[in-house]
Amino acid sequence: MSTKTLSAEKQQLIQYIEDHKDELIGFLQELVSIPSDNPPGDLQEIAEHIGKRLNEFEFENVKLHEVEEELVKAHGMIRVSNVVGFQTFGNGEGPEITLTSHGDVVPPGLGWTQDPYGGNIVDGKLYGRGAAVSKSDIASYTFAALALRQFKDKLKGKISFAFTFDEETGGLVGPKWLLDRKLVNPDMAIYPGFTYSLVNAHNGCLHLEVKLKGKSAHAAEPQHGHDALEAMTGVLNAIYNYRDSLSSIHSKIPGIDTPNITVGLISGGINTNVVPDECVIRMDRRLIPEEDGEMVEKELRNIIDTAVEKYEGIQAEVTRILLANSFGPTPVNSPLVKAVASNWKEVMETDEELEIKGSPLYTDARLFAEAGVPIVLFGAGPRTLLEANGHRADEHVKIDDLLKSTKIVALALYDLLQ
Repeated sequence: MSTKTLSAEKQQLIQYIEDHKDELIGFLQELVSIPSDNPPGDLQEIAEHIGKRLNEFEFENVKLHEVEEELVKAHGMIRVSNVVGFQTFGNGEGPEITLTSHGDVVPPGLGWTQDPYGGNIVDGKLYGRGAAVSKSDIASYTFAALALRQFKDKLKGKISFAFTFDEETGGLVGPKWLLDRKLVNPDMAIYPGFTYSLVNAHNGCLHLEVKLKGKSAHAAEPQHGHDALEAMTGVLNAIYNYRDSLSSIHSKIPGIDTPNITVGLISGGINTNVVPDECVIRMDRRLIPEEDGEMVEKELRNIIDTAVEKYEGIQAEVTRILLANSFGPTPVNSPLVKAVASNWKEVMETDEELEIKGSPLYTDARLFAEAGVPIVLFGAGPRTLLEANGHRADEHVKIDDLLKSTKIVALALYDLLQ
C-alpha cells in the first residue's frame, strides 16, 4: 500500500506488520489448531497457550485467572481461565484501552472441505473453526500492540488484553467476571468485528421458557384430562400474532431495523395415546437498542397469561433463561470511532467513509457498555458473517483482511495513546 500520506511513525507501524506478517499468520494457525469447542467448554488448553505466547512476546503482568468451578459449571462449561496482559506506554498515565476477543468456538459440524483445526491457507484464505469468529482478532490485536511497542516511550497510557472463552454461553464468566473484579479497567475498548464496517451498537436478546402444565388422561377418554399441547397452540398463535406487530417498530440506528421473535424449541407429551400433561417451548426475542428488556419481558408474560386463561386446568410457568442487553450507539464523533474511521481510509486508500452502523447480533461488547466503557466492534473479518462462513462449514478469514485490520487497529491505537 502507499504510505505517502502517513507520518513517519505510522509508516513504521505499517512496516512492522508487513515484516512480521508470517508470524501473525502463524500465531492464528496455532490458535485454530487448538480445539476450543463450547460446548463442551473445556477451554483451559487454549487459555494456557495464549498466556504462554503473550509471555514469550514479553507483554507485562500476563496472568491466567481461573474462574470458580461452581460458576463455570453453572454456565454449562467444564473449565475456563481468562487471559489478561498489559503493555504500558510512557509512565502508564493516560487511557487504558482494552483489546478483547474470545477464543471459544461453536463445534465444527459437518460439511467441511478443509480440516477445521488445520489452519490451511487456500487462495489467500485461512480456514478453520474460529478463523473468523474470533481467533483472528486475538492474533490481530496482539500484533497491533507489538507494533506499537516501537513507541512505548513516546505514547502515554496502556493497552490491556482481555482474552476470554465464554462468548458462546453469554460472557458472564469472561468479560463480566474480569470487569467486576477490576482486572482490567478500560477507558475504552475494541471488540471483534469486520474490516469493512464499524459497529457502534447492537441488539439485545431475551430468552424465555414457557412450560404449560395440564392433566394426563387416556386418549379413549380425553375429557378427563387437560391438554397442555392444545393450550400451547393458543400460546403460539398469540406469540405469532405479536410477532406480526413488531414489523411496525423500527430502530433509528442504521443496520438494526426491527425487533423480532422466534420460537426455537418445543417438547411435550407422554405417548401417542395419552393426553399431554406438559408442553414446553423456548423463545428468542431480539431487542433493538430503543427497547427495555424488562418491559418486553413483562409484555410477553401478559400475552402468555391471557392466552392460557382460555384453557381450563392449565397452569403456566414462565422462566427467564437469558437477558442480554443491547448497547449503543457509541457516538460517531467519539475519539474511538474517529480514530478507527480516519485510519481505515488511510489503510484502505479510499476517499469513501467507513460505514458505521448497528448490528442485529448481540455480543460480549454489551458487558463493557453496561460498565460505562465506550466500545466499538472492529476486526479481521469480511463484510458479512455469511461471506466468511461464520459458525458454518469452511469458516475462513482472508489473509489480506487480517493484515489490513491489524494495521488499522495499530494506527488507531497510536492516535488514541498520543
